[in-house]
Amino acid sequence: MAPYLQQNTLGTTINQTMIKMTSKQHRETRAIMLVSMDSQAWQLSSLAKKSRKKEEEEKTEEEEEYDHWCNVASLFPGGQYPPGEEVEYREENSFRTTSEEKRHLDRINNDFLTEYRHGAEVHRQVRHWAQKNIQPGQTLTEIAEGIEHGVRSLTGHQGLEEGDNLKGGMGFPTGLSLNHCAAHYTPNAGNKTVLHKEDVMKVDFGVHFNGRIVDSAFTMTFDPVYDSLLAAVKDGTNTGVREAGIDVRMSDIGAAIQEAMESYEVEIGGQMHPVKCIRNLNGHDITQYSIHGGKSVPIVKGGDQTKMEEGEIFAIETFGSTGKGYVRDDMETSHYAKKADAPNVALRVSSARTLLSSINKNFGTLPFCRRYLDRLGHEKYLLGLNNLVSSGIVEAYPPLCDVKGSYTAQFEHTILLRPTVKEVVSRGDDY
Repeated sequence: MAPYLQQNTLGTTINQTMIKMTSKQHRETRAIMLVSMDSQAWQLSSLAKKSRKKEEEEKTEEEEEYDHWCNVASLFPGGQYPPGEEVEYREENSFRTTSEEKRHLDRINNDFLTEYRHGAEVHRQVRHWAQKNIQPGQTLTEIAEGIEHGVRSLTGHQGLEEGDNLKGGMGFPTGLSLNHCAAHYTPNAGNKTVLHKEDVMKVDFGVHFNGRIVDSAFTMTFDPVYDSLLAAVKDGTNTGVREAGIDVRMSDIGAAIQEAMESYEVEIGGQMHPVKCIRNLNGHDITQYSIHGGKSVPIVKGGDQTKMEEGEIFAIETFGSTGKGYVRDDMETSHYAKKADAPNVALRVSSARTLLSSINKNFGTLPFCRRYLDRLGHEKYLLGLNNLVSSGIVEAYPPLCDVKGSYTAQFEHTILLRPTVKEVVSRGDDY
């Protein structure tokens, strides 16, 4: 409104001045003052345009990556997605690298590899955006929705049409666990939690195509005081990745991880804290449409003599803590998943029947969260959801927390035990 007010004031001044002038003076002065008025109006208009242009440029710079996600498939028209880190097997399995039989087995798994590499490329691009753009002052809801928007856009699956999320998209909800909370926390609707500079945030999200889930996680901090904690856990994960392989016993992997991680200490507030493995959190195998298969990969030494086998997929994830190194259920639940072996029971609550039908059509056995149900338009579903949990059809996964005042960190990679090589499919330049 200001430019209009300035023009009206200038016009009034012209009229008052012209009353006291001769006609010639009147014409000359009017011409000069009109030119002056036009010049001022042009300047004001120009300033307004520059201001709008600056706002647009700032918006473009800030939101360009977010608003212009494109389907990753368009960048790889031949479907040849980059492989992850390929590591040759050692010792008695070294023959696999050159075995013609194993190479043949590798070739016939081409579709399987393509789906995993496609998902891994999406994961790398989205986490690159996240690491660049997440800052203190943002709400956890903003962060989670930004990551999920990226995954859905890059996979080409928004998950709003029935069955679309089963083809590709989010492999499980975005975990944003802060400080003493180690895992399984994502904001529910209405959550106002804000990320602060002193927070330690675990960012854990999955991407899938055709149920082939890429599970990878990292930890973000904004204060170098936590660097040793992150270094310890990253070392633990890389040790687990290095030790994993065909015919390797789970107990041996856990012992190596513990030895690596617990060699670190971190100083916080002038006090030294030994980094402890969170002993009741494990890595796990991944099967199609199931994030947790039947095998666990411990991160501490123990007696599990189970071996890894050819063709299996594992999430090697490690957690370190400055607290007790043991987590318990705490806070409000947000993560859920239908059990693969869910019983066929009669549901007396009508909202439970409606919700189960939607879960089957949109998620199957893929994990979901309450925000995802909100996004599909479900309302007043908590009674039905709790009924599905109590009936043993859906599993609830509450947040897992160490003692308050402690700090926890996580790093995770997905590995494929291919017949010829071990492929760390989620490996990137960042971790």
